[in-house]
Amino acid sequence: MGRAVSTRMRLRTAQLGAIFAAVLVVAATADAQPRKKNASTPTRALPCGDLVGFQVLLDRQGFSSGEIDGKQGANFSRALAAFQSARKLAAGAPDCAAWQALGGGGSEPALTTYTITEADLKGPFEPRIPPHLVDQAKLSTLEYRSPAELIAERFHLSPALLAQLNRGVPMAAGREIKVPAVKPFDPATKPQPDAAAGDLKIVVSKEESSLRATRADGTLVFYAPVSSGSVHDPLPPGNYKVLGVGWRPPFHYNPDLFWDAKPKDEKAKIPAGPNNPVGVVWISLDLEHYGIHGTPEPGHVGHTESHGCVRLTNWDAARVASLVKPGTPVEFR
Repeated sequence: MGRAVSTRMRLRTAQLGAIFAAVLVVAATADAQPRKKNASTPTRALPCGDLVGFQVLLDRQGFSSGEIDGKQGANFSRALAAFQSARKLAAGAPDCAAWQALGGGGSEPALTTYTITEADLKGPFEPRIPPHLVDQAKLSTLEYRSPAELIAERFHLSPALLAQLNRGVPMAAGREIKVPAVKPFDPATKPQPDAAAGDLKIVVSKEESSLRATRADGTLVFYAPVSSGSVHDPLPPGNYKVLGVGWRPPFHYNPDLFWDAKPKDEKAKIPAGPNNPVGVVWISLDLEHYGIHGTPEPGHVGHTESHGCVRLTNWDAARVASLVKPGTPVEFR
């Protein structure tokens, strides 16, 4: 796991800064940030549907855009293009043809309600995770920082969008909030093999920042954005195989494998948890020090580089883990 992540672990956005008490209001922190002119918002008018709806429906169909954030960014555009190609639709904007092919306007809405539970608020949480890996090794676990972070990851959306959808709603047990209607992600439950998936091949594209799981006939089973490689640790092109899947693994930090390690750094074992440097999943390959894994920073997937490995959101990494098995071919291109 040596090349998986940078030692300069960034703290997440201000929404994740402090643990949320049971009576804390979900603040609309996203609105406090300066907006670019003509920036996309979840309520942006489209010919059919809206941006959040498109992202939710794509997620349901196995075309992940990473965090559901209501923005027409690169991750969304690539996921939509992959869906349009797979369904033999004209590639381009989120139009009515794509909306209808996704099942937009059907009986199941893009958003649903979720009732906050006592367990959501109880934790345990780690509100202050140090940025340096050696310091993280001193913690007993690397769980979520707050209930807001937990709920956002459970429903595949950004903390900013969670706040925006629930402006003024107290985060208290028994209160209902709006969330994307997607399959909830549970970081405590190991994904089971998907028997219906069949034999697949995993293809990771550095140029597109994407991962595809395809059948032998070319059928696309799953698509997701990734971060992979960097100038110092480029993704090594080639054909490899899956050796196995590790669930909630610790991370073994070896400074000798990091170009940006501090001179005084020593080897350290980082505890497991969704905020572990490799998230909750490590898919090992027959390529030493490289793997496919999750991340503690889902908002950075597809936008920043890694130390050579292939990084997905935790929920997408869990999905990939359910599709592969020892011997599954993996191509880096």
